[in-house]
Amino acid sequence: MPDVLIELFSEEIPARMQRKAADDLKSLVTNGLVEAGLTYAGAAAFSTPRRLALSVEGLTAESKPVREERKGPRVDAPEKAIEGFLRATGLSKEQLEVRDEKKGQVYFAVIEKPGRTAAEILAEVLEKAVRNFPWPKSMRWGAGSLRWVRPLHSIICLMSDEQGAQVVPLEIDGIVAGDVTRGHRFMAGDAFRVTGFDDYEAKLKRAKVVLRAEERAEMIWHDATNQAFAQGLEVVDDKGLLAEVAGLVEWPVVLLGAIDDAFLGLPPEVLQTSMKEHQKFFSVRNPKTGRIEKFVTVANMETADHGATILAGNQKVLAARLSDAKFFWENDLRIAKAGMGAWRESLANVTFHNKLGSQAERIARIAALAGEIAPMVGAEAALAVQAAEVAKADLSSEMVYEFPELQGLMGRYYAEAAGLPAEVAAACEAHYSPLGPSDDVPTAPVSVAVALADKLDTLTGFWAIDEKPTGSKDPFALRRAALGVIRLVLVNGLTLPLGAVKGVSDDLLSFFHDRLKVFLRDQGVRHDVIDACIAMDGADDLALLVKRAEALGAFLTTDDGENLLQGFKRANNILTQAEEKDGVEYSFGADVKFAEDEAEKALFAALDAAEAEIAPAMAAQDFAAAMAAMAQLRAPIDAFFEAVQVNSDNQVVRRNRLNLLSRIRSICGSVADLRVVEG
Repeated sequence: MPDVLIELFSEEIPARMQRKAADDLKSLVTNGLVEAGLTYAGAAAFSTPRRLALSVEGLTAESKPVREERKGPRVDAPEKAIEGFLRATGLSKEQLEVRDEKKGQVYFAVIEKPGRTAAEILAEVLEKAVRNFPWPKSMRWGAGSLRWVRPLHSIICLMSDEQGAQVVPLEIDGIVAGDVTRGHRFMAGDAFRVTGFDDYEAKLKRAKVVLRAEERAEMIWHDATNQAFAQGLEVVDDKGLLAEVAGLVEWPVVLLGAIDDAFLGLPPEVLQTSMKEHQKFFSVRNPKTGRIEKFVTVANMETADHGATILAGNQKVLAARLSDAKFFWENDLRIAKAGMGAWRESLANVTFHNKLGSQAERIARIAALAGEIAPMVGAEAALAVQAAEVAKADLSSEMVYEFPELQGLMGRYYAEAAGLPAEVAAACEAHYSPLGPSDDVPTAPVSVAVALADKLDTLTGFWAIDEKPTGSKDPFALRRAALGVIRLVLVNGLTLPLGAVKGVSDDLLSFFHDRLKVFLRDQGVRHDVIDACIAMDGADDLALLVKRAEALGAFLTTDDGENLLQGFKRANNILTQAEEKDGVEYSFGADVKFAEDEAEKALFAALDAAEAEIAPAMAAQDFAAAMAAMAQLRAPIDAFFEAVQVNSDNQVVRRNRLNLLSRIRSICGSVADLRVVEG
């Protein structure tokens, strides 16, 4: 069973495309091999800036012959139907077989496909993969028709076993597959031959190429943290940047550089963002002060001066970049200290949405809503309004224009510079949160009020203009906004009836409920349990809804809960069928004086006792107590159905028993709509 080595060697592949490209190469080739009748033991894909590589182990040497029979039309079918069958099978009419069946003679096609060698199949599969590779962007060069992300220089397509290695015959647009590759662009010598994957990886490393991206990342992080630690510093963790930089180099050389003292007064986030976005530098922090004082850059080669020239050039470019950031920062501070009025006025000329007005109009709505919400979240209304009025002022700042990802954070710095209360400054940064399911949730009351107002204004506004999410499309991130409201409410334990918020329609409330189901499902709460609680009054109070759902979910996991549910469903089914048959509603009038059986009398007493406990428990939102009271009905209901026939021949007794079942439905239904809970 041979092993396979594939390498596609090209000019530099953008770092952001490498991981997916390696995965795509693996899936295209292995899926193609399997579809052609081959199997394999394992496969792994690799990428560097100049190559994609694939190793396939234990490939079967050839595919098995295949004999396939296809039933076609009847012999007397229209000629066009027969011609279509011939086209589908690739056979002539003379090659078809005629067989007798119950409804007459029918054409059959017997298609025999001989087995093929792995080399023949591999060449076909790889050529198809290369010609149809799903690059986000690709280019054509020279006179050929092949498109690749960058000019493709060479291809290795090699099969090896105990007898040795052979090149698979393959040519794509004049590029003939071979067993030759090249090492590092600057530090390696001539091209070299390889005999298999192990030989390939080892020779690449000798030629200053680390094939595995995760190994390059580990080298970078190890050297960077060691160099920083030696100077009493620490590298700011950034896994995304680490993965990107590992895709920029084939032989990582870590260099630690200093930031000019003139820039150390910039906010650390500004330094970090500027260095990351413009230079792909890691920030190095002083753990005692929190200041960013140095940086790490990763070169792609070793030099005689140990990187001194490279580092000097990088520091020069960095100084120019940070000079811009310093200029923005100082200009912005002047406006902030003047009260940010210029920025707030300019937002009147910035359109939020053509149907929802300017950013200034939106801010006015958010401020009004934040003032209304403030008492519900324990915030001072005046502070909430003030925070909402300045929370988005930094959108007009030069720093946020240059680095949009710093919005909110810069708002905090500017609010502090303006001398605004600490609660207001904190809300400027926190009001965008949470941005996702794992993002931190604000808990400071003023921040919570503004964050809720911001998200609720977005949702009610887009609902009002009928711009709702459809399918997978959600251009205004309304699902994220709804989840943000849900998390703010639940984490802070807020009593916030959404039905009382202006603009929250029944349709929007249903959207909240759908988002809540998704959120709770990930926490193990069943969708039918949530539905049973949504059907109750007060379902617009999300915290109350979740509290009820959690109590019901816990109750239904017990034996009492499970058996009571079955008893309830039996009572509800009998009652529903009787009401449909009789055309009346049995909802009142059950009287113990018509009870004939002791189990029937016991159920009357149990329902009276449960109702007396459940009603005050529900009023006090003590759902655990309500569930415990409901659990006491399990045994009386079971005993009733064992001893009593509801549909008695005596119509007075029958009506009384149906009305008794109605009491079961109404009392249990005061806790949750058990009709929608799955058995």
